[in-house]
Amino acid sequence: MGKQDGFLLYDRKDNETLTPSQRVGNFNEFHVPLKEEERKRQAARCMNCGVPYCQSALKLNGMVTGCPLHNLIPEWNDAVYQGNVAHALARLLKTSSFPEFTSRVCPSLCEKACLCGVHDSPVTVHENEYYIIETAFEKGLMTPRIPNTRSGKKVAVVGSGPAGLAVADRLNRRGHNVEVFERDDRVGGLLMYGIPNMKLEKKVVERRQKLMEAEGVIFHTSVDVGKDISAKEIMKQFDCVVLACGAKQARKLNVEGADSTEGVMMAVDFLKATTVSLLNGTLEQKENRPAEGKHVVIVGGGDTGNDCVGTCIRENCASVVQLEMMPCPPLERSADNPWPQWPKVLKTDYGQQEAIDRFGHDPRIYETTVKRLIRDKGVLKQIETVKVTMKDGRMQEVRGSEKMIDCDLLIVAAGFTGCQSYTAKAFGVSLSKRNTVVADEEFMTDQKGVFTAGDMHRGQSLVVWAIDEGRRCARAVDAYLMGYTNLD
Repeated sequence: MGKQDGFLLYDRKDNETLTPSQRVGNFNEFHVPLKEEERKRQAARCMNCGVPYCQSALKLNGMVTGCPLHNLIPEWNDAVYQGNVAHALARLLKTSSFPEFTSRVCPSLCEKACLCGVHDSPVTVHENEYYIIETAFEKGLMTPRIPNTRSGKKVAVVGSGPAGLAVADRLNRRGHNVEVFERDDRVGGLLMYGIPNMKLEKKVVERRQKLMEAEGVIFHTSVDVGKDISAKEIMKQFDCVVLACGAKQARKLNVEGADSTEGVMMAVDFLKATTVSLLNGTLEQKENRPAEGKHVVIVGGGDTGNDCVGTCIRENCASVVQLEMMPCPPLERSADNPWPQWPKVLKTDYGQQEAIDRFGHDPRIYETTVKRLIRDKGVLKQIETVKVTMKDGRMQEVRGSEKMIDCDLLIVAAGFTGCQSYTAKAFGVSLSKRNTVVADEEFMTDQKGVFTAGDMHRGQSLVVWAIDEGRRCARAVDAYLMGYTNLD
């Protein structure tokens, strides 16, 4: 611990953020990093606690607090304070496969468990991590780490999202020959097409892909396993397979007419369409901007719903409303939600901030859902909403609370109901009632040599959990192939 009284001397200072009016004119990331000396001061705030909850991943009251990857946070905070980026990087990469992803899109479970946050503001762990990895790339410290020897074993990874990439990265470093199959035209899974550019610019994903290719990983894009190539053929070519296809079966809206493609889009399709147009250079064309000039209603108050709000504003929507069935969270922790539990408090994210700036009010309407779609000659014009309340453990409509809202585009961001099962069925693996692939503690399915990891295994979750599962699955695969493993 280099600065024993750092947490007493320095106040928390976050990276600067462009104002909503400055950033909504493009799809670029909009945080401006602090200068090096200020970053050192922020790292100096780390108390190096005797029991660092920040890296614990404790489950308290049904929620996890602390880093699922068990990142060695006090160690690399100290190294940042000392100005030793190379050492900070070494300690960070010891537990984290892709800091450039988690430092952008993770909701900072580490910071919620920071001891500084009990009576003051937590350490800027998230931004310190970003500083380490981006400085490392800038200074040429992130060079290909090519294994000295190869095992001769071949592993197929189906899916190139965070779990699949983590599996491929670890097994390739171990010396196995790894090939990744991705059904989309670009590598990254939800990192590429499920998270908008404002949170994760795609050049960051492409940079990691190039590094992994230089290290020996082979990527096959536009190959849909189970359709373009059979499971039997994959099993014949490889010693084992890891299924990491994500949980992409979107939850539909249980309202008559919501299945129509006229005026209704699933959030994942909306975000993907926008990113595809952005990457192809065609987003300026009005037909490639689904929300252009539309009165948009988004069903879902989570992160994906917020991403849709921000995307709609950048596409110049006429208005945007975000419906949330749950009540509005409190502004401050309640007495039964103490530190270090995950704080159940109101979060106004970037998309909502931009909506407030553009339209003068928060787009969220709580305890409300869609009751009916109003169409004119097949064209969506309005929706009828209704208030809902929880009674006897069930959601019920509040009689007489119906309201009409103008709506040309309805975006459904209500989560996911597990994996799209055709790939699992192609390999003959069992699915749970939650439509996830069943596996044992070593990530092995009921088919020998077929493993699974990430959202396809655990259900819809965070990027950091997918990476964690990918790393642990790689260890199990290595033990299966070699009879032992030296992966930690």
